[in-house]
Amino acid sequence: MTGALAGRHLFVFGAGYAAGRTAARVRAAGAQVSVTTRDPVRAADLTLAGLRVHLFDADRPAAADSLRDWLNGVTDILVSIPPDGAAAPETACPALAALVASGAEVPDLCWIGYLSSTGVYGDCGGAWIDETRTPAPATLDAKGRIGAERGWQALADRKGAALDILRIAGIYGPGPRNALAQMRSGRARAIDKPGQVFNRIHVDDIAGAIVAAMSHPRGTRLLNLADNRPAASADVLDHAADLLGLPRLPRLPFDQADLPPMAGAFWAENRRLCNDRLKALPGFALLYPGYREGLAAILAEDSTKKEPAHAM
Repeated sequence: MTGALAGRHLFVFGAGYAAGRTAARVRAAGAQVSVTTRDPVRAADLTLAGLRVHLFDADRPAAADSLRDWLNGVTDILVSIPPDGAAAPETACPALAALVASGAEVPDLCWIGYLSSTGVYGDCGGAWIDETRTPAPATLDAKGRIGAERGWQALADRKGAALDILRIAGIYGPGPRNALAQMRSGRARAIDKPGQVFNRIHVDDIAGAIVAAMSHPRGTRLLNLADNRPAASADVLDHAADLLGLPRLPRLPFDQADLPPMAGAFWAENRRLCNDRLKALPGFALLYPGYREGLAAILAEDSTKKEPAHAM
């Protein structure tokens, strides 16, 4: 197979929503792609897409011999498996812990991509921040992400591999993970917390950024993956309602929302992410600079899928 990534072999730990779409793009660019999932049904779908699939459960790591075999000839690793926030930093990432335990040398490794979270910055009081901001993780997940980042950095240093730590904002895209789907479900709530904004990025921009980073490895990079337009959650729902021709939802004051602990922790943090490094990544440009463009594209795709087939 020919393409910009011909001759590369990407191994993806955890072919979920974003990493799965990335795997398809990397394969289209000429690389061999192997992925893991813990779901046999998902495995069948990924196999049909032309990917080499291995069943891997972070709670029950693969036998060492199996993982060594899987990683034979691998040149690039992408990691999207969530960390264990309660673990020690050196074992916070289950994929890294399994790799180290296997004794796999991965001698051809040239690039590692770790999908982290912008939650590592903690609450910034709504200020604009960039990658130079000192992390202040408040949740177990965010603390685990920092531990995983450090673990992969240590491995990259030992192997002489390039490393991209990709700190990702709120992910949305086709399917159930967008404000249009929330409005259609009838379960959306327009929670109002004055001054609160959230950062987002379309899943296809995540995939594009990963492919660009993999195509242009360069030492160690920290990159915020977010679009240009942090916005209040209720404002995004308003726009989704307008696109669908539905009435806007009444505002629900934050102190009356009775959020569960995990959601409450999410709403406790407020920041605006600078994405200059992302936009300077060679070969990359945001397809969806803000939620308006992203939701319009999702709606157009939904409309196309619903069009009846015409007889030839």
